[in-house]
Amino acid sequence: MTIHTTTSTDGRGRPARGRLRRITTVVTAVCAGVTALAMAVPTAASATPTTAAAGTSVSAPRHGHHAGPDARLDPTRFHGVNWADPRDNYVNGPVVLSGLSTSDDYRTTYRKADRVIREFRKDLGADTVRLPVNPYSVGTTWWDSYRAVIDAARHRDVEVVLGYWEGSDASKDGTVDDPAAWWGMWDTLTRTYSHDSGVYFEPMNEPFGYAPADWVQLATTWVQRYTAQGIPRNRVFVSGTGYNDHVDAICAAPALDGTYVSQHYYGYWGTRNAAEWKADFESRLGDQACSDRTVLDEFGVPMTTGIDYRGSATTGNADADNSVAFLQTVATVARQRHLGAVYWPGLRTDDTYSLETVRGSGQNLSLRVTNDSGLALLHWAWGEGRRAPFAAS
Repeated sequence: MTIHTTTSTDGRGRPARGRLRRITTVVTAVCAGVTALAMAVPTAASATPTTAAAGTSVSAPRHGHHAGPDARLDPTRFHGVNWADPRDNYVNGPVVLSGLSTSDDYRTTYRKADRVIREFRKDLGADTVRLPVNPYSVGTTWWDSYRAVIDAARHRDVEVVLGYWEGSDASKDGTVDDPAAWWGMWDTLTRTYSHDSGVYFEPMNEPFGYAPADWVQLATTWVQRYTAQGIPRNRVFVSGTGYNDHVDAICAAPALDGTYVSQHYYGYWGTRNAAEWKADFESRLGDQACSDRTVLDEFGVPMTTGIDYRGSATTGNADADNSVAFLQTVATVARQRHLGAVYWPGLRTDDTYSLETVRGSGQNLSLRVTNDSGLALLHWAWGEGRRAPFAAS
């Protein structure tokens, strides 16, 4: 997904993510073509990438939470962070996570990834990591190394959510860039990790180029294709409509029953007090039955700028107060609604929202928490503790 530095903007006064956070128009040409995309599903044979082999899945799942396709959904099991490419995961090329390099072989990538995953576990208490994938990475030469990240996470008993990010620049229109390559990528990923119940699949991050009905149709086609091939519904995250900013249309679609639903929410989407943030957030979540399936797999605020998230949202510093009101409110609602919570980002180089930063380099890298108060609120969102780590303003 996501964020920006403190000074960079998109030329219209917004953080330099290049995103409109509210959908004001629907790209009619895109929406008209989505039916053809959803129906033009290649066969498994024709969709398999012709580049390097996909690799092998890791050892059998250790959690044992998923007994089958009808196992109960439990979003509170996901206590995690995103690990992102410094370019925000939107790239017309391989996704290369912060701290990694395309020059690294599998063994080197594994060692680096193992250090990061270990730090996520030790420093943050995270048991889930969300990672980007795209057709430039999966089934290519880089895939031989990149799959080491997934393997390292699973070997440390960390669950993995694999989400598709579209390309950058002209490719970034909220729709699947290349349908044939997209289906081929998912054929490879679902085949490789079909037997590992700790690997989850998110067909597309922030599908803002589709009208809600068209996105539901495409997601339904994805779910039907891969559940027919043995992927349980409870290993699928279906993104909310738009910028993952509303989930009610997904929860209302019977064809998507049994899947998780992913929601995104950010403090720079508005300037509000705590009561206003609560009302806005809850309006996007729908009813509790929908929340019982929902994972907030992106949300964030500045972590490297010294804001005290245990403090008051009435200091007079408008930017800081807005961020404090946002995080205190979202963490509390996530806890009350029993949402899964996966922060953006756990690690992204030069991102002021990053909850950890890299120390060292190469295979000797380690991480450092950037904001202990922010981490305390993340733990509150995860359901830890009995008393809120802040006093209501």
